Amino acid sequence: MRGQRGFFDVEEQLQRLTDLGDQLLAFAKVVDFELFRPDLSKALAYSDGAQGGRPPFDSVMMFKILVIQAANGLSDERTEFLINDRLSFMRFLRLGLSDRVPDARTIWLFREKLTKAEAIKPLFERFEAALRDAGYIAMGGQIVDASLIAAPKQRNTEDEKKTIKEGRIPEDWKAKPAKLAHKDRDARWTVKFSKAKPKPDGTLPPVDIAIPTFGYQNHVSIDREYGLIRRWDATDAAAYEGARLRQGLLDKTNTASAVWADTAYRSKANEEFLETNGFVSRIHRKKPPGRPMPETIRRANALKSKVRSGVEHVFAVQKDKMDLFIRTVGIARATVKIGMANMVYNMKRLVFLDRLVAA
Repeated sequence: MRGQRGFFDVEEQLQRLTDLGDQLLAFAKVVDFELFRPDLSKALAYSDGAQGGRPPFDSVMMFKILVIQAANGLSDERTEFLINDRLSFMRFLRLGLSDRVPDARTIWLFREKLTKAEAIKPLFERFEAALRDAGYIAMGGQIVDASLIAAPKQRNTEDEKKTIKEGRIPEDWKAKPAKLAHKDRDARWTVKFSKAKPKPDGTLPPVDIAIPTFGYQNHVSIDREYGLIRRWDATDAAAYEGARLRQGLLDKTNTASAVWADTAYRSKANEEFLETNGFVSRIHRKKPPGRPMPETIRRANALKSKVRSGVEHVFAVQKDKMDLFIRTVGIARATVKIGMANMVYNMKRLVFLDRLVAA
């Protein structure tokens, strides 16, 4: 009968994980997580321990737990289990087999502190500065788009929905704090239209596909050269995405002035904003109402699509690889979730870019 696993058995298993391509090990090689410590310390404002009590977990380690969550689409409970279960997670967090592991409640409280301190944007900007220092400056113009992020559907009555949209709390909920705590009053319903696919005989169905979605939106601007997210914002799903263009979504430090986006961003206000601020519009033009699309505009849009399609890679990775889903309640918490997803996407992208350079 074999005894307990020894040190060299664990090392052998970790080496096997390395050889198989441990994603978290790749993150640890390209990201100096200590750079986040000043912003984390400012946001958390832990005591000096003079009054006793169990010391808090290291802030950088806790932040790396949020990275694990965002990279794998995990809930707090599932994260706690998998840290205890996976050697790759423990190695990334620099935990030994006998070390204490944060439980789901501790993870939630840590993220809640970051939420209340509105720390996610400064943390993102800290990493953005590190990317620029590493030579990945914003170049080639920028591409803007938004993606719907689903959240748990709310089972509300029509009267409750009306009250929420008016910015008020339904009377029945005020006497039920437990129910109120689980009701997301910031997320909204919207309808996403998807182009209908041709039938086997080549004809198109009379209508496109309408998909109702409840949740939030992730608005991003990536640079064309490296495909890194440079600016982002989070809103409810029903917010008009075109207006984000004029609300801090564009990166004025990009070395080129061109801005690509789909027809949702084509408006007189946006075109005037771009011109006034020194940007060059490469936004798709809309089809004239009641008339076929002119051939010159169709060809111009097709050329723009070849560039604009680069932003779709961001959302494909976040939805398919990272399984991005908003489990929290409220726009403030959703902003932290979306911000972490955007930061982890940039970490993934940095791993890819560094491998290109090495090759």
